Amino acid sequence: MSATETGTGPVDTGSTDAASTGTGEVRARGRHRALPDAPTSVLPPTLALDIVEVLSPAVAAASEPAPAASTPAEEETAPAAAPATAHEAAPATPAAPTAEATPAPPAAAQHGESAPEPTAPPVIAHPASVSDEPTPVTAEMDATVATDFVPKALAHPARAGSPATPEPAPDDATTIAAATAWLAQDPDPETQAELRALLRGAQSADETAITELHARFDERLAFGTAGLRGAIGSGSNRMNRVLVSQAAAGLAAFLIGTALPGHTPSVVIGYDGRKNSQVFATDSAAIMAGAGVRAILLPRLLPTPVLAFAVRHLGASAGVMVTASHNPAADNGYKVYLGGANSGSQIVSPDDAFIAAEIHRIATHATIPELPRGVYETAEETVVQAYITETAATVGPPRAQVNAVYTAMHGVGWDTTRRVLEAAGYDLPTLVDAQIAPDPTFPTVVFPNPEEPGALDLAYATAREINAELVIANDPDADRLAIAIPDVDSASGYRRLTGNEVGAILGWRAAERAELAPVTAEADTHDDADTPATAPRSGTLACSIVSSPALKAVADAYGMRFEETLTGFKWVSRAPGLVFGYEEALGYLVNPTTVRDKDGISAALALLSLASDLKNEGFTLADHLHHFSGRFGHFSSSQISVRVTDLSEISRVMDRLRSNPPAFVGRIRVDHIDDLAGGFVGLPPSDVLRIRLVGGARVMVRPSGTEPKLKVYLDTSSVVGTVVERQVAANAVLAELERGMRELIA
Repeated sequence: MSATETGTGPVDTGSTDAASTGTGEVRARGRHRALPDAPTSVLPPTLALDIVEVLSPAVAAASEPAPAASTPAEEETAPAAAPATAHEAAPATPAAPTAEATPAPPAAAQHGESAPEPTAPPVIAHPASVSDEPTPVTAEMDATVATDFVPKALAHPARAGSPATPEPAPDDATTIAAATAWLAQDPDPETQAELRALLRGAQSADETAITELHARFDERLAFGTAGLRGAIGSGSNRMNRVLVSQAAAGLAAFLIGTALPGHTPSVVIGYDGRKNSQVFATDSAAIMAGAGVRAILLPRLLPTPVLAFAVRHLGASAGVMVTASHNPAADNGYKVYLGGANSGSQIVSPDDAFIAAEIHRIATHATIPELPRGVYETAEETVVQAYITETAATVGPPRAQVNAVYTAMHGVGWDTTRRVLEAAGYDLPTLVDAQIAPDPTFPTVVFPNPEEPGALDLAYATAREINAELVIANDPDADRLAIAIPDVDSASGYRRLTGNEVGAILGWRAAERAELAPVTAEADTHDDADTPATAPRSGTLACSIVSSPALKAVADAYGMRFEETLTGFKWVSRAPGLVFGYEEALGYLVNPTTVRDKDGISAALALLSLASDLKNEGFTLADHLHHFSGRFGHFSSSQISVRVTDLSEISRVMDRLRSNPPAFVGRIRVDHIDDLAGGFVGLPPSDVLRIRLVGGARVMVRPSGTEPKLKVYLDTSSVVGTVVERQVAANAVLAELERGMRELIA
């Protein structure tokens, strides 16, 4: 499986991946370049010795880097995927884009024999059939769409993927004029006062005020598949009532333009406890009702999963959730879901581009006072109760009660979670009182994200007081779940499980349950000739491309389908025949028949049910993770997350990795690099680099889609030796990858 040279050279962790092209040059955006020289530094002797001692049956001396060959690389090719237009009138649910399964390493490498010496340097692969030109998006749009909608949408500059010539930055006078026009239509006294102060400063030649106006008005907060998300404030590049009203009017125009003839589209709107969430939601409901859409507002602040459920439960054409999830307190956002053939999933391309084009048209040709407002409906509490009932029904009665702690992270999760637990028969957890009530300032945490350091400190303190067996944390809109378990080696007494660890054991649980389940109509619908006979019964396990390969190991062991998708539950939720999906950022979908989005409440219930079953059998979640490593192999993962203040810093790092691809990450040889920028083997285009290391380790690099961060995902595994030996081996390689990637992105 792996090889190392003790303290004398680079780590070479095994056989050449089957996808290697066997060439001596790097292909980077159509250009060839020689590989960089091998690094001269070495692994620390103690680390190298540890790897050798643990993996001695599989260890061979590391080679020196192969010299660059003179023949050009031949790119991996794949047919360009036909564009899928997903909207209410479409005849079928669009399939999730998937990646081909990674070929398994040779049997010799899997069973501890020395692997063949790699001869291929890394290649950045771009499928030759993927064109740099934008793909037409009208071919598959349903015939019932208004005949003039698509041409108009395609003509708008806001259309995603349209080639555009960069415009020069507006001068001061242009920006001040834009701010003055914005002020004239702003209905919010707070942002009015904010903008007036900036304009007064600009008129007095205050450079700080002028710079701030440019930051707020020279660009527009972009609407994409994640909707809108940004800091609250005045201006086209901030979240405010003007921008949200334009978004609501644009979404209404899209729904009307894509509706079946004679059909009135509908939208259900929810909101969380963040600043301005309720006012953004009520503005949206009134404006969409005024545009001719049936608008339904949820009865009060509620978790995001309830809104996602309501789209399907009410048969709505679309859903809007006003939330910034786990972003800082200064932010808010606007998520959009589509019903009908989309089954309540979040929007995907090209629908985001069509909606963005309509928003652009509204912003260009209408002011907020000119937008008509109508009467909207308020949903009954029965919608919330239906979610509670259906979620509670996903588990059986508890076999043993678990002593747990719960925190809502100052969000809206607790009331709904409490009612779900009561309906399912579980004892209520001990609460982190300081974080249980909604508070838009999130006073006890720096970032209201359970992944952030320190976010769970109060939960750990509460857990120590009661000797809790489990810590359960939702993020502020309760679509994510964090789990912590007792750990005597931790200073806090508890260790938060990674999203990959929770995803792996929930995936194992789903596979066991699916094995006993009858064949479903949905699974039959997505059957194909290449699927094993057991697949319709078992269904599909799916995760994002940056999540751990552990879920694939589970799927293979149970004869289930496995699919990788781009990041985001807009993709994971669309996997055909899905029974469980997750992504490493604490998002889990355990009941696709109820919600087509990540759901931190149903996932918490599933995890609690698993802990209950284990406790009844005399085991803990820590034991279960150990058993997982024994059965499927040990999978280690880590993440490097770099927050920036200047987004161009992220672009510079991505460009550097593409133009000068590394031959090694730390002391570990790169086998090849997949660039997903132009689409890759069934996946739509995405700004992602996938670095495959010799021996099977993997590194993914991408910008965050919701925060100003560069994210690097590291994954290693081992199936050799005892569980402890597997852990040591995988963790040693992981540490070297992390060290190497920190150097590469510095």
